[in-house]
Order: sequence, then C-alpha cells, then structure tokens
Amino acid sequence: MSNQLERLDHLLQRLDEWMPKQLTENDWKSSVAFRWRRKDTLLGKLGYLQAVKHTSNISFNDLQHIDRQKDQIYSNTKHFVEGKPANNVLLTGARGTGKSSLIKASLNEFAAEGLRLVEVDKEHLTDLGDLTDLLANRSERFIIFCDDLSFEDGESGYKSLKSALDGSVAAQVDNILIYATSNRRHLLPEYMKDNESYRHTSDGEIHPGEVVEEKISLSERFGLWISFYPPKQDEYLDMVAHWLKYFGLSNQKIDAAKPEALIWALERGSRSGRVAWQFARHWAGQES
Repeated sequence: MSNQLERLDHLLQRLDEWMPKQLTENDWKSSVAFRWRRKDTLLGKLGYLQAVKHTSNISFNDLQHIDRQKDQIYSNTKHFVEGKPANNVLLTGARGTGKSSLIKASLNEFAAEGLRLVEVDKEHLTDLGDLTDLLANRSERFIIFCDDLSFEDGESGYKSLKSALDGSVAAQVDNILIYATSNRRHLLPEYMKDNESYRHTSDGEIHPGEVVEEKISLSERFGLWISFYPPKQDEYLDMVAHWLKYFGLSNQKIDAAKPEALIWALERGSRSGRVAWQFARHWAGQES
C-alpha cells in the first residue's frame, strides 16, 4: 500500500511540473506588471499569469507634444484608480507616436495607488473570461493592455474582445479596464468593396450596410477614443533634445545634433517620438 502511495505521490509531482506555476502572494505584492501566457500541458493549453520583473520607467514628462492625449488618459486612469466611473480606451494613430508609452507611463504614475498592468497578446484574447475571473476578486485595479491590436476577418479573438467590452451576459468587473493600441481606427481591414454595402434612400440619405456596421461595432465599444498624429518638425526636434538631455548631453551638443536628427528621420521616412528616441540613443552612444 505504501509503495502505491509513493508512486501516486511521484506521479502528482510530475504532473505539477507540467502545470503552469501560479502567482504567489509575494509575486502579487512585488510586481506591478504581468503577462498572460499559455503553456502546453497534459490537459491541453492552459493560461496563467507571469510577473514582469523589469518594466519601463517612462513617465508622463518624457512624452512631448501630446498634451491633450496625456490629459485624457491621465484623467480616465485617475478616476479608475479612485474607484470612480471610467472608460475602456482605444488609442489609435500613426506608428511611434506614444500610444503604448502613454499606457506604460500611466502604470508608473499610479502603481503606488494600486494600479496594475496585464499585457495580453491578440491570440490569447479568447482567454479574457478566465483572466477576468482570476482578477475580479483582488483588491488592485487592473488595466488589461492589448498592444498593436488589429484583426483579420474571422479571427476568434475579435468576438471575445467584443463580449468583454460590452455584450457578455456577465457584468463588467469594477476593477478591470481594457486599454488597446492600434494603427487601425476600427481594428479591422477596410476594403473598397465595403462601400458597395451602403444603402441610398430616395431622399438622398446614405446608410452603412451590415459589413460596415460590423467593422465599426468593436471600436465603438471603447468608451474613450484617443487619436495620435505625427509631430511637426520643430516638435520632433524638441523630442530629440529631451532624450539627448536625458542621456546627459550638453545644450551645445544637442544643438549640433539637430541637423543629423533631421537626416535620421528622413532616412526612416517618418518623424515620431520613437524615431527621436532611437536617434538619441544612437547619437548619445557616439558622443560618450
């Protein structure tokens, strides 16, 4: 009998090695950011939370020339942390203009007040129900972060996100919001043929057809839309100057770097906060 118990205990230990490790209370207390992962087990693919050990230290002050967007996200997140009504947020616009950075800055601003960030990849959005159940009874306030989000026709995560935002039979959880970034305003590809579904009435009014209505239905479930645009040349140079100063360069060296910063942007075909950051790292490395 004891031999059978030993074998059973050994089998359970082996099974435990295959199962995802659950977060301990110390993990919850010592971490402010998490990722939702999946692991292949004997029971199939199981989702679990993984603590992020090293997070970005970007702050609101580091983000230049997006003051209106900063004010909107700051106000919404502050209300959420304080337990007041707040909206799910969709941040859309040109690449590299600060969408993801603004969400990371929000975490750094409000982490001391109980805000936590959970990053979820697009292919894992079908697990949103399980993730919500896991977070719902905790005291912290959670932002579920979906970065660079877009869908192709027929992807399963699309309907899961729609239900999580508004439409599921389950009530929305008070301590969870969804913040998503995308280069697409409506998150789905838009085609010329979609215009064929528009209906024209006898008095000249135009009504979108079912195809168009479906494509905008997901983005409309986000209560707050925040749009981003490429910076002007002088704004781009201000961003470059900010990051060069961050790396310790003098004002004289910063002024001398500006012509090169313009060439850098021209070679990349765009001006953005991301391009400014990349140039600053390159130039500061050369000067050090």
